[in-house]
Amino acid sequence: MARLFGTDGVRGVAGRDLTAELAMDLSVAAAHVLGDAGAFTATGRRPIAVVGRDPRASGEFLEAAVVAGLASSGVDVLRLGVLPTPAVAHLTAALGADLGVMLSASHNPAPDNGIKFLARGGFKLSDAVEDEIERRLGEDWSFPVGSAVGRVRDAYGEADRYISHVLATMRGGLDGLRVVVDCAHGAAHMVAPEALLRAGAQVEAIGARPDGLNINDGHGSTHLDKLQQVVISRGADVGIAYDGDADRCLAVDHTGAVVDGDQIMAILASAMHAEGTLAKDTVVATVMSNLGFKLAMREAGITVVETAVGDRYVLERMKADGYNLGGEQSGHVIMLDHATTGDGLLTSLHMLSVMASSGRSLRELASVMTPLPQVLINVKDVDKGKAKAAELVSAVADAEAELGDTGRVLIRPSGTEPMIRVMVEASSEDQATKVAERLADVVRVACA
Repeated sequence: MARLFGTDGVRGVAGRDLTAELAMDLSVAAAHVLGDAGAFTATGRRPIAVVGRDPRASGEFLEAAVVAGLASSGVDVLRLGVLPTPAVAHLTAALGADLGVMLSASHNPAPDNGIKFLARGGFKLSDAVEDEIERRLGEDWSFPVGSAVGRVRDAYGEADRYISHVLATMRGGLDGLRVVVDCAHGAAHMVAPEALLRAGAQVEAIGARPDGLNINDGHGSTHLDKLQQVVISRGADVGIAYDGDADRCLAVDHTGAVVDGDQIMAILASAMHAEGTLAKDTVVATVMSNLGFKLAMREAGITVVETAVGDRYVLERMKADGYNLGGEQSGHVIMLDHATTGDGLLTSLHMLSVMASSGRSLRELASVMTPLPQVLINVKDVDKGKAKAAELVSAVADAEAELGDTGRVLIRPSGTEPMIRVMVEASSEDQATKVAERLADVVRVACA
């Protein structure tokens, strides 16, 4: 049977894959695994959970199911309402909760939804803990009664605690900066414009009118066209785009050029290195980060540590080795001094702060690195177990010899599909394309 938890919680089409029954069952199991539910009679204290969601219509019934599962298990529940994932993570820690729950499917379309559980302190769960929750689904629980049942109350005002937290991490204001912010009709539609205004920026918000069905629809970090148009037409200094749950961000400079997660990390790493706050002068990135990022960091005297793809692996390495900055090309940036997860609002505020304090445009700051052309080909319907086939290994070695120090090759089996990803970076788009297509042809034969 396939594992229920994916790379970022449990996701699926709400009402079909992710039902109210499943949401309740997961919450009951999580209450026992994460909250030690049932211990009230021994300790006199009920566990506490915080629950947040993005604006999807399905989040309403899923929230009701999650709250019911937690409270019926003897867990007190604070309903946070619509808030970004990093806000729920922060409030899990700040309010001393035993667990947190976020209902969101991030950048996915509105019919999808998901459940993410957070451990005490606001950290994402390890694979082992997720497996334990899954293993205990449907267990024959003994539910509390009377005074031992969980109590439920609304805590919508806690959004201000999160806004105050992210603003307190900044060293200076954003006075004079003209910012267009695209909230993806998602979880950041209230807190992001408010935080930017309180930081001193002149703000125009787009994608900030969620109706439950329009999340990520033509807006947000996966649809930058509208943001580029508005930035240019308004003569703004910068545009910021969040995804549906605002745990990541991308940016657009005053010319409409996209600034991706690698470039944002390069800007932050360079600034932190200069002021002596970059732990061990090291930044953590994934194997998919652009070679241009790594070359730029080497030139700046900053070490790059690589992990597998996924922000959870970045975070694990950061926690294990004492690093405080890491992230992904997609815009998941983790600033571990201030947050336990990727936080799009926090990231954007610190990037904008570098702009404001330096007096330099985002275009100038992003020029610290030159992205190399990157071509990705997904070769479908192949045996990904043959990714180490001798013929393919030999072809990769030949390609790496051809590219030398100005390029690289990455062959990566998909974690969920019968597919092998071929990624090639080179000094020119033409060379990257030719090498990638040649390797893709080898994959189709060697991994058939």
